[in-house]
Amino acid sequence: MRFLPLFLVCLALLPSLAAAQTRQSVMPIAIDRVIAVVNDEVITQHELRDRLANVERQLRQRGTPQPPRDVLEKQLLERLIVDRLQKQFANETGLRIADAELDVALRRIAENNRMSLAEFRAALERDGIEWRRFREEIRDEMTISRLREREVENRIVVSDGEIDNYLAHPEQANQSALVALGHVIVRVPEQADPIKLAQLRARAEEALARIKAGQDFGQVAASYSEAADAMSGGLLEPRPADRLPILYADAIAGLKPGETSGILRSPAGFHIVKLIERRGGSMVGATIRQTRARHILLKVNELVSSEEARHKLAGLKERLDNGADFAELARLHSNDLSAAKGGDLGWLYQGDTVPEFERAMDAMKIGETSAPVQSPFGWHLIQVLERKNAEAGDERKRLVAKQALRERKSDEAYEDWLRQLRDRAYVEYRLEER
Repeated sequence: MRFLPLFLVCLALLPSLAAAQTRQSVMPIAIDRVIAVVNDEVITQHELRDRLANVERQLRQRGTPQPPRDVLEKQLLERLIVDRLQKQFANETGLRIADAELDVALRRIAENNRMSLAEFRAALERDGIEWRRFREEIRDEMTISRLREREVENRIVVSDGEIDNYLAHPEQANQSALVALGHVIVRVPEQADPIKLAQLRARAEEALARIKAGQDFGQVAASYSEAADAMSGGLLEPRPADRLPILYADAIAGLKPGETSGILRSPAGFHIVKLIERRGGSMVGATIRQTRARHILLKVNELVSSEEARHKLAGLKERLDNGADFAELARLHSNDLSAAKGGDLGWLYQGDTVPEFERAMDAMKIGETSAPVQSPFGWHLIQVLERKNAEAGDERKRLVAKQALRERKSDEAYEDWLRQLRDRAYVEYRLEER
């Protein structure tokens, strides 16, 4: 009988508990929802929110004024769609970045931030960035970069006639001034009808009007541009003017730093270009920079894994930092033919080595030794010995001209490829379904 009062209390509470459960059962529960269908895959609200949070953080860090949230959402959804299409195409054609290759890239990012991988991971997590998601974002970036290289850059053809024409016009070869640009691209579908074309041109004109009225260029790019770099202010990496698309090179020829072009038209769409900075300007083709370097190469094979090679080179780098002789270590450990010469590669022109090697070499000071650098040949330690500007022979001039023309075509070819990829896809929007 001593349990009877408690039983009666519970019995008395049953109606109110039942009512509470009923209220709870009818309350709406927030769930993820589909905001776009891309071929046979979906993009969810959660994905868009994650991308939005990342972009807003980046814009704040750069001090770029943020566009209205609804504008930013629409822009980011378009970027998600284009990225998803590229990843789908990569999967369909067997292109994938392996975990080991991804780990190498992450270590390189950590080293560039002067951190160990563990320190870098901890720093990201302190900033609220989940490590697993960050890894996959870097994998996606690497996949898209590799896809662009395979589908676009490796298919660019530069004819002997184009090289002859380039070298026959000194005004082209004399555009070695390094220029920094910002740009806005409004893409035009291949089969756009006159009404659609007018709408897209009006969008480009609205963007230009905002720039002319003094609105921050980065904010306008984030609001209107469909280029991959839109969320980073539409900024292109500085490059010699002769390696810009002809459309851009011609547009900035008469501009002063800070000035903006009018509306430009290409097969990919409408463009606006802002000249941010121009510096330098020595004669391309008359003199070319050369670097004298040496290296220690460890090749990766069935007996030596990538991680083992990198770890061994890290140990050799520590010995070099403590005074060991580079040439001696190269003769003892390098798998390259240059080992007999202490790793000396002689004088290298731009373009003589693979891009990964050249980027690391160009970023170094004279006398500096790199951290382990990966290339298609294996892992390297690189040391820069000297630099000079040398007179170029005819064969070298033609090679430099070919490289300039390839780079000039690259951006335009990529934008055209993206437009075709987008035009062929099935895309259904559901963002407005609230």
